[in-house]
Amino acid sequence: MASLRLDGVTVGYGGRTALDAVDLDVAEHEIVCVLGPSGSGKSTLLRTVAGLTEPDSGRVLLAGRDQRGVPPHRRGVGLMFQDHQLFPTRDVGGNVAFGPRMRGEPRGEVQGRVAELLEMVGLPGAQKRPVSALSGGEQQRVALARALAPSPGLLMLDEPLGQLDRSLRERLVVELRQLFRRLGTTVLAVTHDQGEAFALADRVVVMEAGRIAQTGSPVDVWLSPASEFVARFLGFTNLAAAVVRGRSADTPWGAVPVPPGAPQGPCTVLVRPAGVRLADPGEGLPCTVTARTLRGGGSSEISLLLAPEDGPELEASCPLHTAPGPGTTVSAAFDAAEVVVLPAR
Repeated sequence: MASLRLDGVTVGYGGRTALDAVDLDVAEHEIVCVLGPSGSGKSTLLRTVAGLTEPDSGRVLLAGRDQRGVPPHRRGVGLMFQDHQLFPTRDVGGNVAFGPRMRGEPRGEVQGRVAELLEMVGLPGAQKRPVSALSGGEQQRVALARALAPSPGLLMLDEPLGQLDRSLRERLVVELRQLFRRLGTTVLAVTHDQGEAFALADRVVVMEAGRIAQTGSPVDVWLSPASEFVARFLGFTNLAAAVVRGRSADTPWGAVPVPPGAPQGPCTVLVRPAGVRLADPGEGLPCTVTARTLRGGGSSEISLLLAPEDGPELEASCPLHTAPGPGTTVSAAFDAAEVVVLPAR
């Protein structure tokens, strides 16, 4: 049985449909991240599961039980917001203990649970620290411990790392995944940061205008975007209308090879930056380098922006030590293994 099931859930606000007949299952112990731009419906989905928003139609089921009419505090879910929303008048221990105490758990058991969770999130012995003295990363850890304290059947995270700097986010997201694995926690998280989602999730759900545009493992979604919308949301820019004929596609960049078995006819072609390689002069598409950017994050790859004589600009990826500078004339060739054939626009 799914830990969470959304069955045809629709939610509207003032004539605008925020969720449009959404179906979604989250299995027990699974970590699912919902991705999407602002206005795609991901936060509304979270609020609907939590009971903060009632659906206009459809059902939310937790452990097989319909939640219509069940108030948020009786749903057995934990919710962690982007801004943490810690109680400023309580110390760290008081914040973490809040949920179990509201449930009437014995004081000794609560204290033991608080100490255990603070140890797990890397803040051992922090019970008496005032929350005002915590760094952003420490507040995030306390908020997580507080959400986990009542042992929720489902933990929901709303942009949990959104206010932290990139290096801290990258470190904490790895720690979160390890912690959830150790605890066997079922997690539904929403974020706009694809790197965060791909590092945390077992499964990624991409939303577009209130509907699920694609769902799959992080690797599957990255390698095989289902549509031009998903591809552009993931940051790919080498997209063009095309027609596949045999083993190649007619595109604004000329003939581009496609993988074996690619569907024939009109389509949209995606060429990953790694699939645009610099060829010997005269062997590919003549282009001028207009910009180059170091990818960062420890990568030794350079991102090149290439302007062909005809057709839209191309993003290419190449090693730092061989990257040509702006203004250089180069030839671009294409690798079929890095080409994805998408449905026509």
